[in-house]
Amino acid sequence: MEKKVIKVGMMGFGTVGTGVVRIIRGHQEDLLKKSGLKIEIEKILVQNIDKKRNLSVPSHLLTVNPEEILYAKEIDVIIEVMGGIHPAKEYILAALEQGKHVVTANKDLMALYGDEILSKAKEKKCDVYYEASVAGGIPILRALMDSFSSDRITKITGIVNGTTNYILSKMSHEGADYTEALQEAQALGYAEADPTSDVEGLDAARKMVILSTLGFHIPTTLDEVSVKGISQISKEDIAYGKKLGYEMKLLGLAEQNEDGIEISVEPTLVHLSHPLSSVHGVFNAIYVHGEAVGETMFYGAGAGELPTATSVVSDLVSVVKNIRLAINGQNITSSYKEKKCKSDNEKYCKYFLRLVVSDQAGVFTKITQLFADQKISLSTILQQPYQHTQLAEVIMITHETAKSSFDQAIRQMENMPIIKEIKSFYRVEGGEAEWLAS
Repeated sequence: MEKKVIKVGMMGFGTVGTGVVRIIRGHQEDLLKKSGLKIEIEKILVQNIDKKRNLSVPSHLLTVNPEEILYAKEIDVIIEVMGGIHPAKEYILAALEQGKHVVTANKDLMALYGDEILSKAKEKKCDVYYEASVAGGIPILRALMDSFSSDRITKITGIVNGTTNYILSKMSHEGADYTEALQEAQALGYAEADPTSDVEGLDAARKMVILSTLGFHIPTTLDEVSVKGISQISKEDIAYGKKLGYEMKLLGLAEQNEDGIEISVEPTLVHLSHPLSSVHGVFNAIYVHGEAVGETMFYGAGAGELPTATSVVSDLVSVVKNIRLAINGQNITSSYKEKKCKSDNEKYCKYFLRLVVSDQAGVFTKITQLFADQKISLSTILQQPYQHTQLAEVIMITHETAKSSFDQAIRQMENMPIIKEIKSFYRVEGGEAEWLAS
């Protein structure tokens, strides 16, 4: 007998779960037209049935017992929006074992255990969709799997964490220091009380694992991502970057070529000619370069109740369509390319470097000779007096150079008496900076 109603069990009823219920309730006619079947919420797993919520639902829909969802024969699809690794992983694997399809917004889980979950789904001929795990309402995973299926992606660059983008935007536009900007982000609810995962780049790193695995068809892990957060960025770094025509962003970058792949998350000075430089506040944007299509950018709200819930319900519609067509499990794509990670000799980019040096004759000669010895050429040099002392502040931007050469130059500068302090250094993306006089 052909199904007429798809019953959904939802695990978690926080911000995103509330948005999912709002959309399913309010868009019934649209969902029926788009999926071909009526969609109903059958059960919602919560921690406390009596908790006061922003959205009222009948009490019989709520349960504190996961088995009422995982083993209920009438439930076809599980939506997991509870977050965290455990017990979400165990619940999802149990659901798949029972032949239930899964939609999740859990980036941490998919970054760490995606291969295991997708393997189980393939074995059980079940769907697993996770669009909302990376960039909220931006349909980037669907684009990577479907729209770019005929192309070869060579580079994915993204602002994939709204909290850090808000903090850096505040520092750039209002001259706030890091601590002030973080406190405001926390007051507005953009940053958690413990912001470590966001500000130290861990959240973005997990998202880049998902993006690079899908984009390159290579199994990548968190251990292969070079991660550096924003907590050490000063407003002076941002001011000098702006003076040279750059905006500071926490960028996730995944790139592949004949040498292999590299994945990183790090503060990056992005040239004003690059579209990512104009992405401000809590918004996300992902820049994808394909051999055939060239450059494309996806932009939108990276978090929030309704943007994220929209991606979850969109995935749910895909599952329901597959149920009608009896093709569940066929969307599971395995990584099929051999993994080769680049060495530091094969990683090339431009760098911004800020030094405090002795203000005396011959200093520039010694610094430029050090760079020449490492085969590093400079595109920009800016000198400023330093705090009314006998020192000078020197800001440089290199041409593209190997990471190993730049790291070696930094190690040598640490032992040079004329260099009093290495203030900071950052990756640079985008066009050449123009010389700007002080």
